Amino acid sequence: MLAVPGELPSDRDRYGLEVKWDGIRALVHFDGGVRVTGRHGVEYTRRYPEISGFGIKNAVIDGEVVALDARGRPSFVRLQHRMHLTDPEPAVLELYPVTYMPFDLLCLDGMPLFDLSYRDRRALLDELDIGAPPYFPGDSDLLGATREQGLEGVVAKRLDSPYRPGVRSPWWIKVKHLSTRDVVIGGWKPGKGRRAGGVGSLVMGVFTGEGLTYVGHVGTGFTDAILDDLHHMLEPLEIPHSPFANEVPWRNRWVRPDLVGEVAYTMWTDELRLRHPVWRGLRADRIPAEVTL
Repeated sequence: MLAVPGELPSDRDRYGLEVKWDGIRALVHFDGGVRVTGRHGVEYTRRYPEISGFGIKNAVIDGEVVALDARGRPSFVRLQHRMHLTDPEPAVLELYPVTYMPFDLLCLDGMPLFDLSYRDRRALLDELDIGAPPYFPGDSDLLGATREQGLEGVVAKRLDSPYRPGVRSPWWIKVKHLSTRDVVIGGWKPGKGRRAGGVGSLVMGVFTGEGLTYVGHVGTGFTDAILDDLHHMLEPLEIPHSPFANEVPWRNRWVRPDLVGEVAYTMWTDELRLRHPVWRGLRADRIPAEVTL
């Protein structure tokens, strides 16, 4: 079940508030063992061996995989070091450990819980005593607290809402302190100066009725290591012609639109360009066709 972006609702007493964790969504299946899957059924079990059995015999839990920084805050940059490793080495596990943040219970002892209310599912989850972060009353100032702590924002969930897999529902509202969105990478502009010989900026697009539509370039938010990794990933995807349906300024190197990334930005312009985009990282858990205007 997915949330819609928006503001805190006016009838806040009908909602619970959760911290919005800046990580990767994952389901954990307990059935005589542990299996971890992503949003589209991608196998994550070997990728995140830190997620263990919690002493549970039969359940399905929804939550977020996060990598915490030295101050205990989720760091998407740190998580990037783990997202694409299907079988990470012990040294990587030690340098970039992950934590699982459970926030919903979908099945318990073979019984689906989709039609139970969010309040009741959370009560059952809390009874499992597996360290699920708490949710707060809708009239609390969790949004202000997350802003002060440098967290991404909150998710407001209707206390009486059922769970609907695969649905982006207004029963769940994500309220962020900074606007972010997914973009499809359709090309890159060669770098100059210190970035000569590699990637200078990425060409971003989203899918509309016309096809892949250009929405700008992003050239900030990268480390040298990230630029090197992107260069290695993009080279095999190179194609001779632009994949965009509309005109793209400047000379670029074009690639198959197979990779999805996330950027932060300040606003959309009237020309449908993202203003002041900053790169946040690749999203291996996203499918390009999902990235629409």
